[in-house]
Parts: sequence; structure tokens; C-alpha cells
Amino acid sequence: MSTTTYISSTNNVQLALHDFGGSGDPVFLSHATGFHAHCFDPIATLLGESFHCMGIDYRGHGDSETIDPDGLQWTDYGDDAIAAARVMFANSANTPLIGVGHSMGGAALLYAALHEPQLFRALFVYEPIVFPPDGFRPQGTPNPMIEGARKRRTTFDSYDAAIANFASKPPMISFDPVARESYVRHGFAQMPNGTVELKCRPDTEARTYETGGTAPQWHELSRITTPTWVMAGAQQPFQVSSIAPLAAAEMASCTYVQWDELGHFGPFEHPAHIAGFVGRTAMTLR
Repeated sequence: MSTTTYISSTNNVQLALHDFGGSGDPVFLSHATGFHAHCFDPIATLLGESFHCMGIDYRGHGDSETIDPDGLQWTDYGDDAIAAARVMFANSANTPLIGVGHSMGGAALLYAALHEPQLFRALFVYEPIVFPPDGFRPQGTPNPMIEGARKRRTTFDSYDAAIANFASKPPMISFDPVARESYVRHGFAQMPNGTVELKCRPDTEARTYETGGTAPQWHELSRITTPTWVMAGAQQPFQVSSIAPLAAAEMASCTYVQWDELGHFGPFEHPAHIAGFVGRTAMTLR
């Protein structure tokens, strides 16, 4: 069981900070767009044998404060990561953190480590959203994630109905069952009539995609000094996996790791795979 407290980020936005427990060096779990910290439940359980895992829900996600998406900028998530990292660092007797991030959450950790490197011992980022100057899709190609987010279904008759829905189709059909159930149980709120409603508003998710990949900027990657492992699944054209090795090459203290059996949602499809790699590698840093 986790415990939750609230911390302040920029513009006094209140963020939910979840402490998953465990013992050992502190680990900061950083989630992707449209998700929340509890999606890492299986990874937190596995890492909890040797590490103390914590994570936040980014603004507009999970149990954190709902925001007006019109003013949302990608840097806001980086600011949230910094605010959380400062608290985790202080709560861990100033022990530098091991950051584990997925997609947008990986980029937020890179941003935080760029601006406050003293807070981090190492980063493990799975397909972080950092775009090269020429992008990664043909010029003028629309981002299907934006329209998909705006059309996202927001209500179900019950938690069980939502779980059954997501278990029946991609991408969550391939998720670890615990990660999938945690996504629903902590990503939806129960209404007085018994239905459940998505906490992350579709327009917040869409706005995140619209402003995505802009912090850190590509040319700033070379200034990140924290030892970093960029992880990715199978290479696919015009997908984030295709830019992961390029981003890794921009960072001086970076190792690139690719698993052809994984996709973009690898941390939730095979949490034991990711937790095992992070745990074994982080133990060598002590």
C-alpha cells in the first residue's frame, strides 16, 4: 500500500506524491502522458526489495490538481519533476535519486536533471519524448495522438467495466494485469451514481501532445551530466523508438539499451524486465 501527500509546484499547483515504500536508495518513478504514478505499481513492488520508490502524478493527471489546459506548457511537467525531486531528495536525507521515467515522464526527468543535477544519481528513461530539430514524422503529418486523446472515452458503468474494456483491445490488452488494473483504479474517480470518470481530462492529454517534446530541447541534451540509460523497444519508423538512440547519442554520459521484444509501453507490458534491468544496474552505482 502506498501513502499520499501533496506538494506544491509552480503556480502553486498541488501534486500528489505517492510513497510506495521499500528500503534503500530513493527511486523517483515518472509516468507518461495520460497515465499516473500507480501504473508503476508492479515495478515499485519489485524494486521495493532493494529501493525506496516514490512517484508523483503530474499536473492534470491522477490525484493531482486539475488544470486549465489552455495555458499548459511542456516545461510545466519538468517543473513538476523538479518540485517532486527536491522533496524526495530532502526526505531521503539528501541522497541523490535514481529516476525511472517513461515517455513524457522520461523527458521530465531529463529536464529536471539538466537544471538541478545534484538531485540525481542516475536516470533510466524509456523512449523519452525529446524531438530532434527536424522532428521524426514527415513534415506536415498530423499527430494522431492529439485527435485520439480528444475522442477518449471518459466514463464507464463501473471500475470492473473499465478494466474489462481496456483488457479487450490495444494497447492495454498486452499490459501486465496489475498495471492495467492500477491504471483504472487510480486513474478513474467514482461518481455518486456509481459510474467512474477519467481523472485526466481529454483536453489536458491532447494539449500535452500538442506542446510535447520541447523541454529539454535537443541541443540541451549534451549538457546533461547525470549518468543516463536510454531504453527503447523495437525500432519502428515515425515512432518514438526511432529517436531514442539518436537522443542517447547526444548525451555524453549515456548508455543506449534496446529490447526488440518490447514496444512503447514496455514498462507496463513487462514490468519485471524493466525492474530487473534498473535494479541490477543501479546496484552497481553504490
